[in-house]
Amino acid sequence: MWSLSNRIQFERCISDLLATAGVSQLKDIGAHYLTNCYEHSLFVAYVSFLFCRYFNWDFVAAARGGLLHDLFLYDRKKDPYEGKHLLSHPRRALENAVKLAPLNDREKDIIVKHMWPLTWKLPKYRESFVVSTADKLCALTECLPLYKWMHVRKALNFRPHPEAARISSGPENP
Repeated sequence: MWSLSNRIQFERCISDLLATAGVSQLKDIGAHYLTNCYEHSLFVAYVSFLFCRYFNWDFVAAARGGLLHDLFLYDRKKDPYEGKHLLSHPRRALENAVKLAPLNDREKDIIVKHMWPLTWKLPKYRESFVVSTADKLCALTECLPLYKWMHVRKALNFRPHPEAARISSGPENP
């Protein structure tokens, strides 16, 4: 699950998004129990990436949509939308995400439908179902000791890793 090759491929999918101020702001927003929205979104993105990659589905869209699915950028405990956070935050996340980077239809559907079945419209793509399910599984894991036991925070720490940089750059040219 945490192999270096998986991490390198995953990082290639989302590196442009990780460099944005919007995604960095997720670190200041609480999520579940001991995690912030950045850690939660990264976990959802990685689990979705692995599942879709295994089945040869659009793992790039799953990773990118998973990372951006909670980009609502407000403290949900001080919900400016009058207690409708569960239903309104996917639209807010999409509004913010399209300002960060160009998104394809699949990525947009992933973001706006990730709260299904609470949202009425069915996800259009299988990757949207994957991210929606991963969101619930990751949230549950974060609320239980599993998050700590699985060393998720350490495993998803994507600070530049010298070995990853060497492998991703390929063989040196003479």
